[in-house]
Amino acid sequence: MTIKNHIVMMGPPGSGKGTQAQILQARLGIPTYSVGEMLRRVSAEDTELGRKVKALIDKGSLVPDEVSSEIVAHTMKTRDVHEKGFILDGFPRSLGQAEALTRILEEEGLSLDVVLLLEVPDNFIEERIIGRYACARCGSMYHGKFNPPKAGDACDVCGGKEFVRRADDNLETVQKRLEIYRAVTMPVIPYYEEKGLLVSVDGSGPINVVSEKIKKVVGG
Repeated sequence: MTIKNHIVMMGPPGSGKGTQAQILQARLGIPTYSVGEMLRRVSAEDTELGRKVKALIDKGSLVPDEVSSEIVAHTMKTRDVHEKGFILDGFPRSLGQAEALTRILEEEGLSLDVVLLLEVPDNFIEERIIGRYACARCGSMYHGKFNPPKAGDACDVCGGKEFVRRADDNLETVQKRLEIYRAVTMPVIPYYEEKGLLVSVDGSGPINVVSEKIKKVVGG
């Protein structure tokens, strides 16, 4: 089976896209690009764009398509993408972004191999998001119930002992993000279904079980 290395990870917020993208990256060496992390870095900058993006993120609202698309277009020009492939985590999140990604890839002589859709019930998502946190040093993600650090008080990856929780990881914001996902992102699903690229995976099981399901789709 030929390894698929031009991948989009889709699914509602908290479905495990980021975790599964990291597992794929570690296993196959395919660079992962989290648009959410890119946007959060921009939101930390004291600029007009940074303040605008921060306000949108804090409210749980989507960042305008043109901003996200500009960041992705720049990334798709890099040598790593052309030599190793890519895993896009958190993009596209709207039909406009999906159409923009098609144009961006065509301009770079690239094309998608597969769009992985992680399907998870809302109640699972709420529990997952509210309980998650990250290492302040390296950004490795953990969860108080489902995926705590093995050492208990230290990051498994870098040994750091400081952890942070995103300000928008609260029930009210999660419910708002789920509403936005249903209204704005779900229309992307038939777009990729029509192109024959969409593969649905049950993302509600343990991390290793989900990753094995993804392995059967992606190869390697």
